[in-house]
Amino acid sequence: MQTSVDFFDKHFSEQVLHKQYELNPFELLTLPYVAGDVLDFGCGLGNLSIAAAEAGCHVLALDASPTAITHLQGVASERGLPITAIEADLCSYRVDAYFDTVVSIGLLMFFDHATALAQLAQMRDNVRPGGILSVNVLIEGTTFLDMFDPACYCLFRTHELKEALAEWDILAEAFHDFEAPQSTLKRFVTVIARRKS
Repeated sequence: MQTSVDFFDKHFSEQVLHKQYELNPFELLTLPYVAGDVLDFGCGLGNLSIAAAEAGCHVLALDASPTAITHLQGVASERGLPITAIEADLCSYRVDAYFDTVVSIGLLMFFDHATALAQLAQMRDNVRPGGILSVNVLIEGTTFLDMFDPACYCLFRTHELKEALAEWDILAEAFHDFEAPQSTLKRFVTVIARRKS
C-alpha cells in the first residue's frame, strides 16, 4: 500500500505539470489571518506560503514531498520571495522557533494519533503570544481513506481541534464536505485560533 508521501508527491507532480496552483478552500479561509513570521507545516506546493510572502510575510515552509519543496524553492528564488523551503519528515521534525502565524493544512490526519497530537502540541508551542494557529484535518465521518494504511492515519473527533485550543480565542471553526471517488466522502474541519497574550 502506498504511503501518503508517495501519493502526494505524485499528485504534486501532476499539479506542477498542469500548472494548478490555485488556493484550496482551507487556504482561502486561512489567508486573511496570516501575518508576520509564518510557519507552514506541511506546505505542499506552497501556494499559501507564496501568497503570504507576496503579502510581506517571512515564511518557513516544510513538507516531506521532494517535488513540492523543489517547486517552492524555484518559485521563491525566481520571484525573490522571503521563503525558506525545507524537505523534512514531519512526523518527527522539531521546529525551535516562534512565529506570528503557524499553519497546517491537510497534514496531521496522515500521522498516527499519538504523533498527530505531539505535532499539534509543538505547533501550539511555536505560536507567539497573540499569534495565530490555523489547522485543517479530516474528521469523523470521512470515508475516503482506503488508499492509505489505517495504522498510519487518524481521524480527529469532530471538535477535537477546538478542544485542544480551549484556552485560546477561537476565531473560526469551519466544516467542509467534498464528494470523493467511489461514492465516498471527505469531511474536513478547519480551526483558526489566537493565542492569548
